[in-house]
Amino acid sequence: MGDPHGFLTKHRRVPAHRPVASRVRDWQELYEPFSRKEAATQASRCMSCGIPYCHAACPLANLISDWNDLAFKGHWRDASERLHATNNFPELTGRLCPAPCEAACVLNINDEPVTNAVVEKQVAEVAWSEGWVVPKPPSSLTGKKVAVVGSGPAGLAAAQQLARAGHGVTVFERAGRAGGLLRYGIPDFKLEKWVLERRLAQLRAEGVSFRCGVEVGVDILAGELFGDPGRMDALVLAGGATVPRDLAAPGRELAGVHQAMTYLSLANRVQEGDAVLTDELTAAGKGVVVVGGGDTGADCVGTAVRQGARSVQQLEIMPPPPAEHDPALPWLGWPQALRTAAAHNEGVERTWSVSTQRFLDDGRGRLTGLEVADVTMTLVDGRPTFSLIEGTERVLAADLALLALGFSGPERSPMLSQLGVPLDARGNVARDEQWATPVPGVFACGDMARGQSLVAWAISEGRSIAASVDRWLMGETLLPSPLGR
Repeated sequence: MGDPHGFLTKHRRVPAHRPVASRVRDWQELYEPFSRKEAATQASRCMSCGIPYCHAACPLANLISDWNDLAFKGHWRDASERLHATNNFPELTGRLCPAPCEAACVLNINDEPVTNAVVEKQVAEVAWSEGWVVPKPPSSLTGKKVAVVGSGPAGLAAAQQLARAGHGVTVFERAGRAGGLLRYGIPDFKLEKWVLERRLAQLRAEGVSFRCGVEVGVDILAGELFGDPGRMDALVLAGGATVPRDLAAPGRELAGVHQAMTYLSLANRVQEGDAVLTDELTAAGKGVVVVGGGDTGADCVGTAVRQGARSVQQLEIMPPPPAEHDPALPWLGWPQALRTAAAHNEGVERTWSVSTQRFLDDGRGRLTGLEVADVTMTLVDGRPTFSLIEGTERVLAADLALLALGFSGPERSPMLSQLGVPLDARGNVARDEQWATPVPGVFACGDMARGQSLVAWAISEGRSIAASVDRWLMGETLLPSPLGR
């Protein structure tokens, strides 16, 4: 505890957002610069609790108290080493994780929590700027070969850990570039892609090979990749939960009604220079309605604003959470309070407790609006049930409707069929406590096996599955397993 009075004398402060008028004209990150001194001041608020509940709340078991203390003292290199000891990609979690560690901060009981995510990002960026993040190739090779299918955060973490253990690792990615959701699902204003590219360069320097534009099960059969002598010794499935939830409403088939990820993926590919916007999938000059109030919906809002939408509305079927954390809810749990993303301050109208009834067309198969109605929510056996309020039906004009309703699991792909990998009751890839599927040598991690979740969980599962695969190949492992299996 570097400053025993820090939590008493310092107030929580986070980086300011860039002015709306300027940031909506570009795709650069949202935040103003935050200095080392400011980050160190925030780190001083950490109380180094005897029982660090923030560690338990973090999927990666990050040593938060340690690197907060080191950052406050200006020992940035030591802080970076502690941070990288548990997290392969802290520059990603520092930008993208909603920070359950902050909800579990003891200071959060009666004050504002420590800005762990801010300090985490600052420590990571200092390490990069000082040249401390370098490739760590293995001292010797095992001769074993592992294929990782999917290059999102889970696949990349697994690949890096396995390569550092001395295995030959090849990552297969069906898209044209590596990164998965990090590249194609998250807009540049939240994660500029140079941040991803520098980490990919590190993985390549450590011996990880990438085969992009190759879909396992289609471009290369699973049997040609795995299971025979001379081929891969183990296979890690890290393909993500990519099946979007749909909205079974009349008019769903109209031109102008799209899944959010289809829209975001194209927008990101345009930023990469890999694609050109089509009139069908651009918000320029259009009235846009985003159905779904989560992070993906907010990403659609920010993207539509930057594309020059005429208007943007976001609909959520749930009632609005309280403006402040409900004190009746126990501390340590995730607080139920209204969260406002930066995109929500860029000219969007948010509407709560509303249900889309049908999509309206112009008689030629194109969207002209959504018929919606207000709803009330009640809990039945702990599950929300919604009832329409008569007389509240109305029409929202729209040229583009984006469905951001979450994801239901992995695709029922040819690869899974060829491998004979079963699914569990929730529709995810079935696995045991050692991350292994019923097919010997085939392991599964990340959203593909646990369902839609946080980037920190994906990295944690990637690290854990690497330890399990290494043990299966070699009989023992020195790789850490944050989830303790």
